[in-house]
Amino acid sequence: MGETGSNAKDADRRIGRRALLIGGTAAAAGTAVLARDELARLWWRAPGVEKPREEGVVDSAGAQWVAASDANWRRADRPADYPIDMVVIHVTQGSLDSAVKAFRDPGHGAAAHYIVGKDGQVTQMIRELDVAFHAGNRAYNERSVGVEHEGFVDRPQDFTDRMYTASARLTAGICARYDIPVDRRHVIGHVEVPGTDHTDPGKHWDWPRYMKLVRRARTALA
Repeated sequence: MGETGSNAKDADRRIGRRALLIGGTAAAAGTAVLARDELARLWWRAPGVEKPREEGVVDSAGAQWVAASDANWRRADRPADYPIDMVVIHVTQGSLDSAVKAFRDPGHGAAAHYIVGKDGQVTQMIRELDVAFHAGNRAYNERSVGVEHEGFVDRPQDFTDRMYTASARLTAGICARYDIPVDRRHVIGHVEVPGTDHTDPGKHWDWPRYMKLVRRARTALA
């Protein structure tokens, strides 16, 4: 499941080091057009300004929208500010309802972009353009989309056919949107994130089956 404690507190200042670096690079290069474009893209990160969002919009067709607490993610403009090149697979260690409740709790400190239920229903809780606190590693949070799966790592029966199929379709769509290679370097488990103490998705997650389904779904989208 998502990260907790200090690992989740990776919220940055609205105008921070990245904006300053962009401005400095543009000035050094003497490229006024670049500087103007970057400032236009980052204007909404100024204090008191937020980029307009349409409530309830989902990134994956058929997903159900339930908003996570804004304490569990950070506003961004991905992939413009942080390129997305990875999908991280999680297991909730509980029911879908308990995961939704946790991600809506501002005290939880973590949330993933998506939860896939045993019945194949996909719930989106954070927009893909935003940074979810799910991986326990700031750099990985910024570059990835987090996908939770209802169940427990020690219960292989929780990983149903419907779940695998729906999750593979979801991951294939993410890979298509951001041109992410469909391989195990770019579709990883939470356990593979550097610095994490999590073990999900665990030994019962069928990686060969899952990756075959993702590749098949990705080909169908081509």
